[in-house]
Amino acid sequence: MKRIITFLVVVVVTTAVMVGTTPNLLKDINLGLDLKGGFEILYEATPIEAGGKVTKEALQETAKSIEKRANKLGTSEPDVTTEGTDRIRLKMPGVTDEKVVRQKMQEPATLTFRSKDGTEKNPDQYNKIELYGNEFAEGGASYHPDQLNQFYEVSIKVKDKSKLANITTRLLNKELAIFMDDTLLYAPVVRAVLSDGTASISGNYTKDQAKDLSDKINLGALPLKLTEKYSQSVGATLGKQSLQQTLQAGIIGSLIILAFMVLVYRIPGLVASFTLIVYIWLLIVLFYFAGVTLTLPGIAAFILGIGMAVDANIITDERIKEELRNGKSLLSAVKAGSRVSFRTVMDAHVTTFIAAAVMFGLGTGAVKGFAFVLMLDLIVSVITNIYFSRYLLHLLVKGNIIKSPKMLGVKESEINAL
Repeated sequence: MKRIITFLVVVVVTTAVMVGTTPNLLKDINLGLDLKGGFEILYEATPIEAGGKVTKEALQETAKSIEKRANKLGTSEPDVTTEGTDRIRLKMPGVTDEKVVRQKMQEPATLTFRSKDGTEKNPDQYNKIELYGNEFAEGGASYHPDQLNQFYEVSIKVKDKSKLANITTRLLNKELAIFMDDTLLYAPVVRAVLSDGTASISGNYTKDQAKDLSDKINLGALPLKLTEKYSQSVGATLGKQSLQQTLQAGIIGSLIILAFMVLVYRIPGLVASFTLIVYIWLLIVLFYFAGVTLTLPGIAAFILGIGMAVDANIITDERIKEELRNGKSLLSAVKAGSRVSFRTVMDAHVTTFIAAAVMFGLGTGAVKGFAFVLMLDLIVSVITNIYFSRYLLHLLVKGNIIKSPKMLGVKESEINAL
């Protein structure tokens, strides 16, 4: 009786927790752009200055700057990753105005501060580059009202104080023009020698003009120059349709699997079906707390994991049936079947986990996401479909709920005499 009560408590409490938490968990799981719709760009990074190198640190700093820029555009949870030695991939799920985002993100322009060197042929020409965008502190440009509250001015910070001091000393009362690529933005005049690494750009700017200049300075403060190599846009409708079709296929497939398990393996199949549901719920919990962004490759790994979980249960149940056919008692058959199948199931899980780990270590983008979800699948599968399933089945056998081999899917005529 104690084991029956324990079994019922475990099943009821687990079911109540799953029913109570699943809707909120599903609602808050992050979806990738292939499910939610969005925009993806792959950049190739090159040095801004001739002869420079693309270092790992510079690539990571550039990726951080790109992420800040994407956040500033108001997109939801942009995903920025570095790939190889000179690639940066940007994913922006939930983009509502792709045109604006594409335009902004395709402007990894080179910011320069220039002066005249005497070779210019027109007034708007400034041929000598004094400062590059990567010499400014990241996010170091800001705008604020001037002392009279009539106009706005822009404050900037540079990394090398002495260099700014030398430049402003040399260009005192001369123009220091700001260029984005070869486009002249502004041409403020140096009014003082700046020795503390900060400078204010004033020019009777309106608030919008000052904000625009500040944004462009921050926008251009990238350690590396980026060139777009590939882009992909996924419409929200297409992503939503993909998600709906995937969920429908998953629900139908799962129901067929559960029905098959119950019809073929009876009580063990019912236990296996319950542990499969717990397994799916635990994965969703992990996705939620680990902040996993679910994509179509991730769902593919999720379904592959379900297949392996079903295999684990089938191997165990088949071994139990085989032990019963050999004439063992119910409890002995369950113990022996669980023990013998354990090594086979673990071998399959461990070898697949090793393959997934290699894919995660060497892969990028979708391959890495697929491998990560598959590794989570395997860990949770061992917990639920080996230990939890075995625990419940033992409770039923020892609690005398399972009284005949028929309840384990074995006919009396199939049992061989010892």
